[in-house]
Amino acid sequence: METDGPRLIFRPISITYFLLMLGWTLILLPLFISMEVVLSKALGLPLTLTFTLFLLSLLGSHINIPIKEIVSIEPLVALRRVSFFGVSWVIPEFARRRRRTILSINLGGAVIPLITSTYLLLITIPSREPDPPITYIKILIALLMVTTVTNRVAKPIKGLGIAVPTFIPPLTTALTSIILYSISAKSNPFIMAYVSGTVGTLLGADLLNLDKIPKLGAPIVSVGGAGIFDGIYLTGIISTILVLILI
Repeated sequence: METDGPRLIFRPISITYFLLMLGWTLILLPLFISMEVVLSKALGLPLTLTFTLFLLSLLGSHINIPIKEIVSIEPLVALRRVSFFGVSWVIPEFARRRRRTILSINLGGAVIPLITSTYLLLITIPSREPDPPITYIKILIALLMVTTVTNRVAKPIKGLGIAVPTFIPPLTTALTSIILYSISAKSNPFIMAYVSGTVGTLLGADLLNLDKIPKLGAPIVSVGGAGIFDGIYLTGIISTILVLILI
């Protein structure tokens, strides 16, 4: 009986990479505890849930959920040597090969950030922001900025996927959010930074480069994984730091 293929794809774990990202998270833990009241009020989420989301995102970075299979045709050129009466000729032969690429979505780098962003947009902003329309406008401006910058620096890597310099998305997010924070009514810097940073990185790096996937020659391409997860994860950390600085 035929199967539909793997339901989940687990990426090999790099201990060094995992410990590096975990270290960033643990550095914030004392700040989380000391500023519990401020953070809970600003984030609109219980402190334990906020920290749990960071850990789940980190652990979920190694899990990819397949969405579809993309089939592309790759031209091949082979050289065949033919000998006749002691003379050798090299004859080129042209062929085409079907290459299959599994398009997937990363649990920690896309699914969890998108669910969190949706909650912040639909629940937290209407209930906690003093001027929700202004906040939505600021988020839209920041989102466009992060998407544009990320798209400009995103590079298709043969055999891997789309990669983005690690600190470009979080730094762009931080600068944009700081500039927009005090314009008109003050808006929650965490919400601005988290939503615009995570969604903007996904849009700019992955979704706007979907047309390049068939040319990458990668067996698996993950939205929110591989070359852009660290940028998305650090954006969440930077967002939390902005709360501690600005509020």
